[in-house]
Amino acid sequence: MFSISAFAETAALVGDPARANMLAALMDSRALTATELARAAGITPQTASGHLARLTEAGLLTMQRQGRHRYHRLASPDVAHMLESIMSVASGLGGPDNARRKAPIVVGPRDKALRRARTCYDHLAGQLAVAMADRMVERGQVDLSPDGGVLTDDGAVFLRDLGVDLDAVMARTARHGGRVFCCPCLDWSERRSHIAGAVGAALCQTCFAQGWLRRIEGTRAVAVTPAGQIALSRTFDLRPEM
Repeated sequence: MFSISAFAETAALVGDPARANMLAALMDSRALTATELARAAGITPQTASGHLARLTEAGLLTMQRQGRHRYHRLASPDVAHMLESIMSVASGLGGPDNARRKAPIVVGPRDKALRRARTCYDHLAGQLAVAMADRMVERGQVDLSPDGGVLTDDGAVFLRDLGVDLDAVMARTARHGGRVFCCPCLDWSERRSHIAGAVGAALCQTCFAQGWLRRIEGTRAVAVTPAGQIALSRTFDLRPEM
């Protein structure tokens, strides 16, 4: 149930620079150790442990033990969605001298690779993801609105033809409960929606499994492979450079 106190507490947790850096480092869906997250935040492992305990207690992170290591990850796609939305709003804000700036404000990440294609927790984001969503909307394969998203029958056929196992997706969604099947996610850099939810995650996983995309080490950015250029251009009717 929503409460102002819980809202304020969540905002305060995310608002700390060290915790914000650690949360941002987990946006590519990887699980990281306290030492790795401390390095990302520029703080000591001891200080990081205190921050991680607070984030875990608040339900923003989960911790998993494997051997002698403890790995931390975002607790759910909803947390990632919240962080991406905050990034989208924050990137358009600035100091009091914004009105005096002559250069246009660049929203989202300045890194071209991140702007082109990246992961948003477990689904795709960036120019590529928005273009894919636009094409599916134009074809009547998916309906995205502020209220949510709907995968149409034509969309289900299209995704199955791509290799997405929708039966498994629906089974997992029903089994785990609470996971949204299909929904829009406001893109941090493009300021328009890409596809999130279980459908977005499955589409992302399929693109990696087919060898169309590959991860770029040390970043959320992903690269489109030569095979991906051909496949995505053909199936989504995108420009080759997309």
